[in-house]
Amino acid sequence: MTDLDKLIIDNNWLNSLSKYLDIENIFNIVDRIELERQSGKNIYPPNNLLFNSYNKCPLDKVKVVIFGQDPYPTKGQANGLSFSSNAGHKIPKSLRNIFKEISSDISIHNNNPDLTLWAEQGVLLLNTYLSVEEGIPLSHSGIGWSELINGTLELLASEKKNIVYLLWGNNSQKLLSKINTNQNLALCTSHPSPLSSYRGFIGCKHFSKTNNYLNENNLIEIDWAT
Repeated sequence: MTDLDKLIIDNNWLNSLSKYLDIENIFNIVDRIELERQSGKNIYPPNNLLFNSYNKCPLDKVKVVIFGQDPYPTKGQANGLSFSSNAGHKIPKSLRNIFKEISSDISIHNNNPDLTLWAEQGVLLLNTYLSVEEGIPLSHSGIGWSELINGTLELLASEKKNIVYLLWGNNSQKLLSKINTNQNLALCTSHPSPLSSYRGFIGCKHFSKTNNYLNENNLIEIDWAT
């Protein structure tokens, strides 16, 4: 197996990202995760979905970026898209609050936790850390994913504009300094988890605000139905 075989990521993304980060370091993360799997640890999502956020959202389509923290640490839930879960599973609590806000904001009522349809329209559903050990949130916060995230933001800042960044919670808002707010829109509020959604997320109207901004810039709005 070659290095590129191990790194299951869209070629357009890979080639573009290579200008802004050392791809070899990403290979090393994948190798480390594989060693953890071989040692008996359950790591989510599975290898073929590690870079699902990039694979489901082509670089030339990116219009919205939503940052989560890390994948769901429960078996069968994580599918490589932030806040998303596999169809047929119970809707996670944070996503349930996201759906409540969508319903209140733009009267779309969602029940499918798989957000692939958003990604395919140009919503980059990116976690700050792309992997997690079962039952241990933030367990992979120190293995090097920050280089990929920073490189992704540098790429988007250099080569695209009129992107809407939805930064929910303190963790994602740390990335605000890497966003050119003169050429893009950044919307910040509390995290949609039950512990903090009442601090601003509920009632933020980020979904209508996103579509208004896209419309004003002659871009196709996002259909927020799942």
